[in-house]
This record gives sequence, C-alpha cells and structure tokens, in this order.
Amino acid sequence: MKILVTGGCGFVGANIAIFLKKKGYFVNSLDNLSRNSSKLNQKFLKKKKIKNFKIDIFDFKKLSSLPKFDLIIDCCAEAAVEVSREDLDRVINTNLIGTFNILKKAKIDKSKIIFLSSSRVYSIKSINSIINNKKNFKKLKIKKKINENFDTLKPKSIYGFTKFASELLIEEFSYAFNLKYIINRCGVLSGPMQFGKQDQGFVSLWTWHHYTKKNLAYIGYGGTGNQVRDVLHIADFNILIYQQIKKFNLIFNKKFCVGGSNKSYTSLKNLTKICEKTTGNKIRFKKVKRTSVYDIPYFITDNNLVKKTYGWSPKKNIFDVVKDNYKWLMANKKQLLKIQ
Repeated sequence: MKILVTGGCGFVGANIAIFLKKKGYFVNSLDNLSRNSSKLNQKFLKKKKIKNFKIDIFDFKKLSSLPKFDLIIDCCAEAAVEVSREDLDRVINTNLIGTFNILKKAKIDKSKIIFLSSSRVYSIKSINSIINNKKNFKKLKIKKKINENFDTLKPKSIYGFTKFASELLIEEFSYAFNLKYIINRCGVLSGPMQFGKQDQGFVSLWTWHHYTKKNLAYIGYGGTGNQVRDVLHIADFNILIYQQIKKFNLIFNKKFCVGGSNKSYTSLKNLTKICEKTTGNKIRFKKVKRTSVYDIPYFITDNNLVKKTYGWSPKKNIFDVVKDNYKWLMANKKQLLKIQ
C-alpha cells in the first residue's frame, strides 16, 4: 500500500509517517515546510528515507501532479484556534480548501481517506454548560465525556468550523463518488517531536518552559489554571491509525471521537505539578483573568465507539506524556533553541 501523509512534517504527520514506515508501508509526506519546526522534522523523515513533496495543499495543480496513492492521511491544518481569528485566509485555505483539493485528488486516484478532524467541532456554548457553576470548576474530576453525538450546530471557532465543514465535504464526496473515509475527531495529542511552542499544544509548552525555566501564565477563567483536558499520547494514536488501515476494507465511512479520556487527563494546575516533578524545576505564573471567546473550561473524550470498533484504548497516561515529551526535548535542546 502506498500512503501519502499531508502535513507530514508536522508533529502528528511526522510521527504517523515514521511509524507506518517502520510497519513496512511505502510512505511519502506532503508539507510546504512553512514552519521552522517542519524543516527540522523533515530531517528526521529523511533519515527514515521518507520523501517529502514541498507543496502548498491549496495548490491543486501541483497536488494533482503527484503519483497515485492508495491512502491519504490528511494531517494538514493550521491548528491554533486563536490564530484562526487573526489570519482567516490562511486558515480557510489550508484547512478547508486544502481538504477540498485532497478530496479531488482522492476522487481521481480512487484513494481512501483518513481525515484528522478535531474535538473543536463541538459547540463552545454546549461545552461551557457542562461546567455550570464555579464549584464544579474547582475540582479535577470527570463530569461528562463527550461523544460523536454531542452538539456541533452552534458556534465553535473559525478553526472548528473549517474542520466541521471538511467533515461535511468528505461525506458529500463519499455519497457522490463512493469515496471511502474514516474521520477521527482528535482531542489534544502530545508526545515526542513537539517543540514546546504555543501553537503545538499546551503540554509540550508547559514541559519546555519548565525545562528551560521560563515563566508562563494561567490565562482565562480568572487565571485559576483549573481548565481540564484529556491528552492522548501520539504513540497510542499511531497504533489506532495502524489498526484503522489494516481493517479499512471492513470498517469505513465512520466517524470517531479519539482522546486520552479517563486514562489521561489533567488541569493546567495539575500539569504544573507534574512538570515540576518531572523536570525538578519551578517557574512563576502570571494570572490573566480575561477569557477568550474561544476558550473552553473542560473537555474529556468518550472513546467508547472507537474502543468497541477496534478494541483500541489509550495505554499511556498524562505522566507518560510529560515524561516522553521531556526526554525528547532534552535530547534535541540545541536544535530547538535555534527555532524558538
């Protein structure tokens, strides 16, 4: 099987590409290398003899000139939720037009699609209603897990809209052209090959700042640090992708919530304690009370459907995520300091 991983030099894409290469698949990457971190990841891919096509995903002429692939794993996205308010053209072009182009390519080549969607397709207002008072917000515990049927109709962020609209496009292509797909609504993913930058996730950011002794801020919700998220280790996600590929002929045209769930979750305040214990360092935190219109106080994924379908569930917890992040950051510190 020939596989193309779009966004293949990003954190998620590079991890998936390298993992599948080790499993014996023929893997190519597509990435425009617009980020310094992607240029570094390309070096890791080269060592594994994974070729990258330096192409913008919204350039269909160049995209259509690529060879035929049996499967396209679409990891390409402008993933920072707040950035989606500041650079609308970039987010729409990459996340929505980019997916449209991938679908046109898949239609021509009769490729299968695994699309990485996001937990941000869900309504912010409905998520906020889970935490309905300040007392509920103070305790680190699971109140409700969010599954595939949770509200997607109300506003969710421009980023979330592009992911949800992409899902609808995929379903339309499937109906009209018999395209076979799997959609994974991913929560927070973390692990090695994250660079400690804000647009790559809060776990890596927290770990890097503790390691390098740089101060941070608790932003939103009164600056308490009580926001709760589940976190999925990238190694667990790689295994799921592998299982989905192996069973694609039997299981397709499905949509799954995928996250750390009750196996791996944390508040920012609790994450600080874990990072302090892991790195041996303490840093100062500024309290910023202002809450962004796109902030959410809580998200825990319900993995029941994906577990029933594939027998898959996360093995690694939040302590494993931070530990593996820390080891990778230490091993690559010199290179990372050049691109921070």
